[in-house]
Amino acid sequence: MQNILIIEDEESLAEFLILELKYEGYKVDVFHDGRAGLEAALQKDYDLILLDLMLPRLNGVEVCRRLRAAKDTPIIMLTARDSVMDRVTGLDSGADDYLAKPFAIEELLARMRVISRREQKRSEEKKLVLSFKNLELDVESRVLRKDSTTIELTNKEFELLMMFMKNVNRVLTRDVLLEQVWGYDSVVETNVVDVYVRYLRNKLSNSDNETYIHTIRGAGYVMR
Repeated sequence: MQNILIIEDEESLAEFLILELKYEGYKVDVFHDGRAGLEAALQKDYDLILLDLMLPRLNGVEVCRRLRAAKDTPIIMLTARDSVMDRVTGLDSGADDYLAKPFAIEELLARMRVISRREQKRSEEKKLVLSFKNLELDVESRVLRKDSTTIELTNKEFELLMMFMKNVNRVLTRDVLLEQVWGYDSVVETNVVDVYVRYLRNKLSNSDNETYIHTIRGAGYVMR
């Protein structure tokens, strides 16, 4: 059973949400002002927060910002204001989704299910242990072991190796690696990929000269 926190000062809407969510099998807590809601969100682990934008004592944007500094609890922001800037402000403050009032309960439930599936996938990925030949990469603890030896990796080396180990036998271009490891907005050049592949090769090398990451001329790299 998922625990949902509602922070909504419109009591009639809050009561409606409580009834509908409990009917769907959720466990629900509700607070009617931003400060009390924030304190509850910080003290207890919720699966999802429904957060009104316009709240007494502390507005929804500030609640969201303060909560994001401490936790990654998914947040759907609810508000009667539906301008582009309002949506941007809500999302920029850390909300995962934005729903304008009035809304159909079916749409809210659908959005909640989408977030739940996404969070479940993230949780499963964190528990993931990737294996290839004599390599074992623990994604949650961010530890690489080769046979029984632990190999220290920088953050970028880890992210790059994880990309290769998730895509064994698939050729990955430098652009794809750059986008996935360094990000869409990265200003680094594609040759940084070559540099980090070399770092990885040096750390993975051994006396029998086994090659894990192969260069595909004119295309990119592949782990096989």
